[in-house]
Amino acid sequence: QVQFVESGGGLVQPGGSLRLSCRASGTTVVFSSMGWFRQAPGKQREFVAAATISRTTNYADSVKGRFTVSRDSAKNTVYLQMNSLKPEDTAVYYCNAVQGSSSRFDSWGQGTQVAVSS
Repeated sequence: QVQFVESGGGLVQPGGSLRLSCRASGTTVVFSSMGWFRQAPGKQREFVAAATISRTTNYADSVKGRFTVSRDSAKNTVYLQMNSLKPEDTAVYYCNAVQGSSSRFDSWGQGTQVAVSS
């Protein structure tokens, strides 16, 4: 069974930066696309960004120009560099394999909490 393990979250002031990491385990398959989703309190989980093994990237409009997603395909790992963070970026961030802008698997990891506050 595929498992996703996220890390790197924390508390940061508005305008600050964080770098999230996620590794997929339990499979020998290299996912063509992996990415990030987030869920804020009281809201549905939403797509944030994804990257393919050919380094094609896709972003939600709300994070374009501020977040950068990247892959280490050999390790089935995906990263999310988040700059110029805003309070509205506060959420639990999850990773998954991605098809378009949807998650490929119904199972999710624990996620990593990102809190942006002064």
